[in-house]
Amino acid sequence: MILKNDIQTIFFLGIGGIGMSALARYFKHRGYPIYGYDRTSSELTKELEKEGMAVIYNDSIEDLKSKIGDLNPQHTLVVRTPAVPEDSVIYTYLRAHGYDIRKRAEVLGMVTRQMKALCVAGTHGKTTTSTMIAHLLYRSEIGTSAFLGGISMNYGTNVLFNRTSPYVVVEADEYDRSFHHLTPYMSVVTAVDPDHLDIYGTPEAYREAFAHYTSLITGALVMKQGIELEPRLKKGVKGYTYGVVESEKSRVESMPDFFADKIRVKSGQIYFDFHASNETIADIRLGVPVWVNIENAVAAMAVAWLLGVTAEELRLGVASFKGVWRRFNIHVNTPKVAYIDDYAHHPQEIATAIDSVRKLYPERKLIGVFQPHLYTRTRDFAEGFRTVLSTLDESVLLPIYPAREEPIPGVTSDMLGGMVVEKKDLIEELKQRVAESDKPVVVLTIGAGDIDRLVPDVTKALKGVKGKV
Repeated sequence: MILKNDIQTIFFLGIGGIGMSALARYFKHRGYPIYGYDRTSSELTKELEKEGMAVIYNDSIEDLKSKIGDLNPQHTLVVRTPAVPEDSVIYTYLRAHGYDIRKRAEVLGMVTRQMKALCVAGTHGKTTTSTMIAHLLYRSEIGTSAFLGGISMNYGTNVLFNRTSPYVVVEADEYDRSFHHLTPYMSVVTAVDPDHLDIYGTPEAYREAFAHYTSLITGALVMKQGIELEPRLKKGVKGYTYGVVESEKSRVESMPDFFADKIRVKSGQIYFDFHASNETIADIRLGVPVWVNIENAVAAMAVAWLLGVTAEELRLGVASFKGVWRRFNIHVNTPKVAYIDDYAHHPQEIATAIDSVRKLYPERKLIGVFQPHLYTRTRDFAEGFRTVLSTLDESVLLPIYPAREEPIPGVTSDMLGGMVVEKKDLIEELKQRVAESDKPVVVLTIGAGDIDRLVPDVTKALKGVKGKV
């Protein structure tokens, strides 16, 4: 057991991360004094401070001791994220002084083993699908707690608490094989398109990690039909598939166990019929009318249906789902310009975002702004990025966001094609492009780095643009 009885304080090394902050909020809710370090202040860390957590932003022992005080190694648990580098001054100090330091995934695994964990794994769609599951259950008679990988637009947080429900929804992160620390009662697997090759080395090793993950499930697997994965389910664990049937031509001999069909768009809203093994729920309205959310909704509804959520609860839950921060959020929508921001940072995710924009705004020019995330990912998927970015009408690139990595010689945003601008110059660049366009425009910002901090300024600027249209 990681949380020994004599643990009195918890220190989070990298508290501003979305997964770390959810754990911090959980333990704060349980009554523990919470302290943390992050290298930069953000809206999220400010919220944590308002909630009574002490956060420092300088990687120095002086700040640690002067602003937090001496933390007794015998009574303090340190939770760290791999995003904090090995040579961090505070991390080095804590290691040298005998603190019990655990990865976030270890602690999350311990917490979830005390409950029935409903996990969502996959290269894409984890955050939206897990947040949908949490929403469907939380507002139903069944209820749930949740650790989410994004800020729910319904609840304004990344963690939900329910003291009576046995369930907890968890986003199962494959980075650094973190999801191998979990013991899922039920899990969705959305996709296994190779990623994090700096960790896994090869696509085969990446998929092998998912195969091993499925062996940890104790209740049921809900897997997208057709993905390149041979699950290794234990005896007694049930396996289901899900998918979307967009037309009669796309029907196959072996239909998924759960699927959507009869998809139609009416007055800017998306409707579909949901099919389970012995039930059809017609005319489901998608709360966030983005094409890819049909697939996410089917996966979420499948889990909720298997747990006993009623047809009417499912219908109302999907319709009332408001989405997740930075998952296809529409910030401006005028006849001249629409502005959408999305977390997409893998070629396939970017392709999906572009496809969704084209379906929503088929007649508009599409300008994409991409901030590559990590030198290794940019290097490993350069060709894929070039291909997908070439489908934009115009592309603008920001310099690579390094996160935990040091620069790699020759690996820059320039290798992806398109104009590269500094963040400080982006607003004027976009204002000029939109103003000079002879047709309505969609601006799409994408990336997993700190591009989100530009969203308020981009929104303000584009709302005021006047031009030829």
